Amino acid sequence: MRAAVVVPNWNGRLWLPGLLDSLAAQTRPADEVIVVDNGSTDGSLELLREREREGGGGLRVVELGRNTGFAFAANRGIEAATADAVALVNTDVELEPGWLERAAGRLEGDAALGSVATKMVLLDDPGVLDDAVAELRRDGVAHQRGHGRRDDSRWDEPGEAFSACAGAAVYRRAAVLAAGGFDERLFSYLEDVDLGLRLRLAGWRCGYEPAVARHARHGSSGQLERAVDAWMARNTLLLVAKAFPLRWIGPVAYRQASWIAEAAREGRLGEHLRGLAMALPALPATLRERRRLRRSAAMPIEAVVPALPWRGPAAGGHRESSY
Repeated sequence: MRAAVVVPNWNGRLWLPGLLDSLAAQTRPADEVIVVDNGSTDGSLELLREREREGGGGLRVVELGRNTGFAFAANRGIEAATADAVALVNTDVELEPGWLERAAGRLEGDAALGSVATKMVLLDDPGVLDDAVAELRRDGVAHQRGHGRRDDSRWDEPGEAFSACAGAAVYRRAAVLAAGGFDERLFSYLEDVDLGLRLRLAGWRCGYEPAVARHARHGSSGQLERAVDAWMARNTLLLVAKAFPLRWIGPVAYRQASWIAEAAREGRLGEHLRGLAMALPALPATLRERRRLRRSAAMPIEAVVPALPWRGPAAGGHRESSY
């Protein structure tokens, strides 16, 4: 199985050298490396063109000319790739040398896998987990198990996950294309959870391989015009509108009310409400997609999104441990 690496980039000049050097040091070199640039103005393109001229690692740059968002850029990279396995990697990530060999090898070894999630730790403190396994709850929370905890042996065994974090993950290209790729309406945040949900509904599983990627958390998101909280509020609403059955309205309403109350207590209410308002123009198209998704699903959503606790101590933290 040939393996490509796709890197959506927007003003990632600060981190690109570390990422590209880590790709060059892989024990299994990528067959192609495609950087999709979202109109960077920070010198990223000059650095990338120089690396491209040097011919290092089969680097190819796709210039989009403007900031189209992560989902759009990722889709263009996946379409441009010719490999069977496509690794998506953020600019603010550095990979351990065996990362691609282990993650792509896991995909290659199991024909039922549509994606492989990996273990992400903090770039400046590799002893702290950023993301090990993702879960989606019936209240709409996308929960990052292990986030913020010390990296101990509990996340060192291969297994399965709900979905992969697209900051450092490997996807089966044919499965992603058949699912329609990342939802470009989401722009940034939760697009990987949304794709993971659609892959699961189509019958694909997600593997977990504890190959390590070091991530400068929120390294690139700090440049967004809107705060992360606004994007999270918007895209959570669109995700549940697209896929969740009406009988889950209770957990969803409970979580939405709790988030609004929390935002009010912490002085973030304006940004949170702006995020919800940002969802309104996209709701009609999302609801049309809902009907198509329900007709084409190979798996019932109850089998894909388990009945995890969504209130009380057993639900765990919400804002600190969720996307």
